[in-house]
Amino acid sequence: MPEDLGIGSWGIPVAVLIILGTAAVLNFVVASLVSRAVRSWIAAGRSREASLVENPEETVELQAMIMSQRREQRAKTVGQLLRNVLTLLIWGTATLLALAELGVDISPIIASAGVIGVALGFGAQTLVKDFLSGFFLIVEDQFGVGDLVDVGPVMGTVEEVTLRITRVRDLTGVVWYVRNGEILRVANQSQGWTMAMAVIPVSYDTDLEQVRRIVNRVGTEMWSDPDARLMMLGRPTFLGVDSVSGEAMFLRVVAKARAGQQFGLTRELRERLKVAFDREGIVLPVLARPVQYGPDGSPLPPGTPPPAAPPAW
Repeated sequence: MPEDLGIGSWGIPVAVLIILGTAAVLNFVVASLVSRAVRSWIAAGRSREASLVENPEETVELQAMIMSQRREQRAKTVGQLLRNVLTLLIWGTATLLALAELGVDISPIIASAGVIGVALGFGAQTLVKDFLSGFFLIVEDQFGVGDLVDVGPVMGTVEEVTLRITRVRDLTGVVWYVRNGEILRVANQSQGWTMAMAVIPVSYDTDLEQVRRIVNRVGTEMWSDPDARLMMLGRPTFLGVDSVSGEAMFLRVVAKARAGQQFGLTRELRERLKVAFDREGIVLPVLARPVQYGPDGSPLPPGTPPPAAPPAW
């Protein structure tokens, strides 16, 4: 009877529309849930950040505050990745179900997908490794755009992070494309804080207490300088004598620096200490370096290993 009324001829199109409509609704719901989770993650990070007080002497507190500022970027990246994966999964399944309703035998498609998956597993292992590594690099927030990193073959500033490659511009301006699967370790100098260190030689008979007073005074001056303080998270500290030789003592001074500011802060610290030492009459010694001579009697560049001794006959 339904066939006589023409209802049977509408069964397949209606089923396909139901499948596609269900996929659209499900995709919308999943995207909304992911967006809500991302907003909750960001809101939790902002409330945590608002409760923190920037105290350079409290390293754990400072680290939590600075890292919370990166949570929003990472939450958006992970949310977008989840939405793309779930959308592909939902619409791929809906497409197969719709084809089955239209009378298309999907068994060969599923079998072909299995064969392709096996072929990719053997023939594209490197590509799969790169994508998996890129996924975890993004999810774990090991580094982001603008970070100064050392990823093994190169050290420089991250310009782009994708699932397959990371683009890094080194300190000489050369652009490197590093496959994520080849990144075995990451040294990130832009997360949280870093240390600016200056090792300065002084004469062997220099009064260390005088040096300590000068360093403390320079640290107070830098902390009071608005321009210098933008690079700092703590006053410079005199750690003491790093090493001693027959002609000099090497003193180590450190300061906690904001992310990416350690090089500029180190240069500023050296310059101010040099000026302060000159003002106080502390002499920076001229370190004697042994000069090596080549076979022709000309001096060799500094750092050249001494020539091998002639064989004894």
